Amino acid sequence: QLKLVESGGGLVQPGGSLKLSCAASGFTLSYYGVGWFRQAPGKDREGVSSISISGDKTNYADSVNGRFTISRDDSKNTVYLQMNDLKPEDTAVYYCGLPVLSDNLRLGRYDYDHFGQGTQVTVSS
Repeated sequence: QLKLVESGGGLVQPGGSLKLSCAASGFTLSYYGVGWFRQAPGKDREGVSSISISGDKTNYADSVNGRFTISRDDSKNTVYLQMNDLKPEDTAVYYCGLPVLSDNLRLGRYDYDHFGQGTQVTVSS
């Protein structure tokens, strides 16, 4: 069973920061690349960022490039998404998933599966 558990969401003011975690349960995450996605109400799920198995390659959506940083700590079986300078348009449920094709960094919705239950991020004053 490949299970991912997201955490770290919450309510933050514009310009604030949050760090999301994606923890693997029941398997070793170091064998997989990981992608972060988000879905706002009434919108499709969109890719945010991805990281390779080795951690030396990353990819970001244009909307978050320069503000978000993805990283991994294989000793903790966890991938992180550090989000800085948050904007109201970043409000969404954030999910992590595993690439269908090994070590794929593309951010297409159907390039990933095994999404977790998500964690809500709300950016509002």
